Amino acid sequence: MTHWFKVILLYLLPHHSLSRIVQWSTRCQRFPFRKSITRWFISHYNVDMSEALEPDPNAYPDFNSFFTRALRPEARPIVQDEGQICCPADSAISQLGDIQKTQIFQAKGHTYSLIELLGGSEERAKPYIGGRFATTYLSPGDYHRVHMPLSGRLVETTYIPGRLFSVAPDYTESVPRLFARNERVVCVFQTEAGPMAVVLVGAIFVGSIETVWAGEITPPRGKGIKVTSYAADDNVIQLDRGEEMGRFNMGGSTIIVLFGPGCMKWQSSLVPEMRVHFGQALGQVQ
Repeated sequence: MTHWFKVILLYLLPHHSLSRIVQWSTRCQRFPFRKSITRWFISHYNVDMSEALEPDPNAYPDFNSFFTRALRPEARPIVQDEGQICCPADSAISQLGDIQKTQIFQAKGHTYSLIELLGGSEERAKPYIGGRFATTYLSPGDYHRVHMPLSGRLVETTYIPGRLFSVAPDYTESVPRLFARNERVVCVFQTEAGPMAVVLVGAIFVGSIETVWAGEITPPRGKGIKVTSYAADDNVIQLDRGEEMGRFNMGGSTIIVLFGPGCMKWQSSLVPEMRVHFGQALGQVQ
């Protein structure tokens, strides 16, 4: 009963308004008790500050700067073998496997449409039909920068407006089509494995998604789908495997990585709820 009350309450909450309040407060350098809140957060989520490039929590000018802190390069070794696909972020495996035609597995009893996830475009979804997907969940205590699974050339980004449901495991098991309903940014790259899509899914209190090439994409909240092409020769953006590509500001969030059929395989040892770290091997190009 308590769980379903929380789910119903989540439907009723003003997701974007609450997220904007959190965005303002976490960037306010004079926010009351900021240092105390930061210390509580480190203790509550067991954040290892020895891994941070700046280990002193009091050195960050605001809470969001701490939340999106950089790590020491040696803290997350990046896979070096040819064709290995690296994990894009510190996270937990939510689900991974094959895309069943155009359906992606969300949780027990729930799937969602690949086409809907990518903004309703059959053309944009076509390269991934029957391909493979991996969904990883970043909890609030995780490192919240996102990195490239493979080296690639940016083709386009698609901003898709939507709700900001929580993406915590309890809600992915209860809210139908959650990832295809939340606000998200789809980044498409051309890689050695063919097209690769990295979908950055927002969540409640994560109303801000950034990329390294465009800065903050949301907020402000858009009223419609916005596609930006990077196909022109005078606008080439090439990122190496393991290079930072974006970040989530505040809260838990989700990354979905998509590949086409027959071009790669995931590590057989990976299972749902397994903890993974940025830089480790998730799969191999075939």
